[in-house]
Amino acid sequence: MMGGAAGSLARYLITLRINESYSGRFPLATFLINITGSFLIGLLLVYFDRRELMHPNLRPLVITGILGGFTTFSSFEWETFALSRHAPPIAILYGLGSVVVGFLSCWLGEIIGRG
Repeated sequence: MMGGAAGSLARYLITLRINESYSGRFPLATFLINITGSFLIGLLLVYFDRRELMHPNLRPLVITGILGGFTTFSSFEWETFALSRHAPPIAILYGLGSVVVGFLSCWLGEIIGRG
């Protein structure tokens, strides 16, 4: 619960900061947060798998709690739906881009973590 609250607060503050300087239609803050979260999940899962002396609750605290609260699947779904009403090409770009680039970010994090 504490991890989820921390991740959600971080997402909120980062979204405010990004939206202060970006006013486009593309949901840039959610996109960047999800890509960053995907990368960190890939990277940290490898790191946690290598650390046997770590407390067993650290992995779910960070991955499920903090990064689960940080990434924004429900926001992603709503923003994609809202975009589809007024800007279908941007909705398609955002939806596919988020999934593909998020997957690649997770994969890259895992590669770097194993590196």
